[in-house]
Amino acid sequence: MGIFKRLRDVTVASVNEVIDSLEDPVTMLNQYMRDMEAEIGRVEVAVARQVAMEKKFLQQYKEALAMAEKRDRQANLAISEGEDDLARRALLEKKQYSARAEEYQKLYQTASAAAQQMREKLAELKDEFYKMRAKKYELTTRAQVARTQKHLNQVITGLGSESASRGFARMEEKVLRMEAEAEMSSERLRTSYGLDRAFEPLFDDELEAELQARKAKLNGNPLDREQLGER
Repeated sequence: MGIFKRLRDVTVASVNEVIDSLEDPVTMLNQYMRDMEAEIGRVEVAVARQVAMEKKFLQQYKEALAMAEKRDRQANLAISEGEDDLARRALLEKKQYSARAEEYQKLYQTASAAAQQMREKLAELKDEFYKMRAKKYELTTRAQVARTQKHLNQVITGLGSESASRGFARMEEKVLRMEAEAEMSSERLRTSYGLDRAFEPLFDDELEAELQARKAKLNGNPLDREQLGER
């Protein structure tokens, strides 16, 4: 028995968790406001019907009372004219209309009290609706701010995550490799240019004469300057 209860509790908790995750605050608040508006509409219809009934009973009470007073005058007139039977009938109908007027009066009073109570409830409901509408705007704004803050936090967390760090490290390594390759390419260019210049012929008359003179001097056989000049 305990196992089944624990399973039921776990199931209920899981269902509630799913429901909570599906309940968007803004969507639910709008739905609550629509439900309250619909309820106010139904109450307004009920109040209108009750007020109509109140007016109907009031009208019936006034009509019955007027008829009772009319029959009372007719009875007096019949008595003054010696019409006893007509007076009796007028008095009987007066009694009936008076009883009917009393009944309608009670119905009117009951309907009037009910209508007044319903008006007060409707006023309270509308007042609550206006408060909830103001609260909805506040909660909607707070929900939007919280959602935006959460999104920003997720973005910031993503930027500082391990995968992002690895990505930046990999790109940095690639940039360093590109810089090294560019430097090696420049070095090869400079080396190639130096070798080309090294193998350029160095033919100059003055330099050649100076070279031959130095060589002759070192060999102990100085050359005649004029001979060198003829060259």
